[in-house]
Amino acid sequence: MAPIRQQAGSPIRFTAPLFRPKDEKAATWCFLLLPRKSSASLPSRGPVSVRGTFNQTPFIATLQPDGNGSHWLKVDQKLQTQSKSAPGDTIALELTPLAPDEEPEPKLPPDFRKALSAAPKDAQIAWKEITPVARRDWILFMTSAKKAETRASRIAKTCDMLAKGKRRPCCFDRSGMYDKSLRCPVADDLKPRA
Repeated sequence: MAPIRQQAGSPIRFTAPLFRPKDEKAATWCFLLLPRKSSASLPSRGPVSVRGTFNQTPFIATLQPDGNGSHWLKVDQKLQTQSKSAPGDTIALELTPLAPDEEPEPKLPPDFRKALSAAPKDAQIAWKEITPVARRDWILFMTSAKKAETRASRIAKTCDMLAKGKRRPCCFDRSGMYDKSLRCPVADDLKPRA
């Protein structure tokens, strides 16, 4: 039997360990991987914006797909400080998926901001007219590239497709399950603290 997907407004509660990314020892951010059962309750295998509490500290974030049918959460230094948490801690979370009209505005990568400002007016107008969810999908399409030249190519394609009236990236696997372009970071060998 398939899991029942949560609707906006239904809380999902769980605990998960907080990890430092292995390849970025100097990183100020951490991450946690949602338990599979909790992730299965979300309304999508792709990115899902949520509001909730992180060790009782309120926050809003977008969960990213891990490429294996689950999700992960990037935790910045500000949320770590506010929640008095550190890598190795087990975090208590309560998440509620946001309704589509509550979707936060995604942050534009600097390289795309520069390309969009130089793009034809039609591309700039299309960018302003699409929804925050569609803008997030375009950004994910560009930033999930592994190589710098692929990213640059995707940025150029995005500007071109927007200028031609495309509202969503074509043929992009938002879950990362098929083309493996989206992945959760690899955890450092840090042991969770009791």
